[in-house]
Amino acid sequence: MDVTRQAVLIFTLIFGPLVLLSYVYGVSHSEDPSELWGGIPETWWSFIVPFMFIAAAGFMAYWYVIFFKLDEKTLGELRWPWVESDGLGNTRLLASFALVMIPSALWLESTLFHINSDYSWTPILVIGILTLVSIGNVMMGLLAYAAYKDGVDYAGIMLTGSIMLGIQCILNDWILWTYKFPW
Repeated sequence: MDVTRQAVLIFTLIFGPLVLLSYVYGVSHSEDPSELWGGIPETWWSFIVPFMFIAAAGFMAYWYVIFFKLDEKTLGELRWPWVESDGLGNTRLLASFALVMIPSALWLESTLFHINSDYSWTPILVIGILTLVSIGNVMMGLLAYAAYKDGVDYAGIMLTGSIMLGIQCILNDWILWTYKFPW
């Protein structure tokens, strides 16, 4: 299957709003939204919340470069840093975005499911979802790094955007939140 730039764009235009809607829906029907912070002390919340917006800005900067600054040929040549370009850049990009966006849309509901159930396997579900998001974020960063090494215009913005996203997704969510959550 040949993944096109337009297919990746349509995917992001569908799943981006779904991620946001999943957060709005999850918080709105949570009995106690503060439970979603897990073991993160309330004094830390004002430090972490700005990073949520920084992450969103980083994702949007990456997305903007991909769809409005890179031409079709350059996008198709995106590669991992350890391989030569093979024309599958759109496929790599779709896989990266899918691993960030689909699990992100499921994270809050899986956390609420864990909070409201007594199953022993629910922590694995929640941590697994955060792990997939983190892997997708790293994949975005690797694509940006390879583009930077290849001298692609605006690759520095892509790399910066993936780092901005990673501060929240990898450091704050996958590592800190998972460690502090009262499993």
